[in-house]
Amino acid sequence: MSEESYRTVPDQDGMAKAERAIRRAGLVAFLATGLAAGLGYLVLPFVLTFPEDLAGRLAFAAQASAFVLVWLLIGVMLVSTGRRFSPEDIGGSAAGPPSDRLAIQAAFLQNTLEQVVLAVGLYFALSSLLGGRWLSLIVVGVVLFGVGRILFLRGYRRGVSGRALGMTLTMLPTLLGYGLVFALIASKLL
Repeated sequence: MSEESYRTVPDQDGMAKAERAIRRAGLVAFLATGLAAGLGYLVLPFVLTFPEDLAGRLAFAAQASAFVLVWLLIGVMLVSTGRRFSPEDIGGSAAGPPSDRLAIQAAFLQNTLEQVVLAVGLYFALSSLLGGRWLSLIVVGVVLFGVGRILFLRGYRRGVSGRALGMTLTMLPTLLGYGLVFALIASKLL
């Protein structure tokens, strides 16, 4: 693949390859999430003390969220620094779309903002429903979020196949976590 393949519009064969890359990445992310969640549940209580009371659990979610929010800060810094040194971009987003020099950083920032909002909401929802060693799921989510963001940014130039694993490692723990949240809420209502 060329260095600029993220800008290439795929033909039908390219779309099929992209879909296969996304499915492979999704499978790897699913297996990694399951393994990490299981190991985290078993091992992390020996390393960390997880709170049981609601106030402590919510404080834990707030502190864990800081580790996810730092990725948003990194995205903002990448874009602002890129704008500062780019004549085409120094006017800001209102002056026009990002230049080729800034496009990946802007895409990273946009995607990270979306993912951060979802993840932080999940951490607070989970911490309102679960306590003790179950909070290890939040720690695992934070770690996978960080790994996912690194892989997403590093692979972006290679197109969908380059960023797919990073995207799925970021998103899948959050998606599965919301499934757990809704199941727990439903079980309380029934």
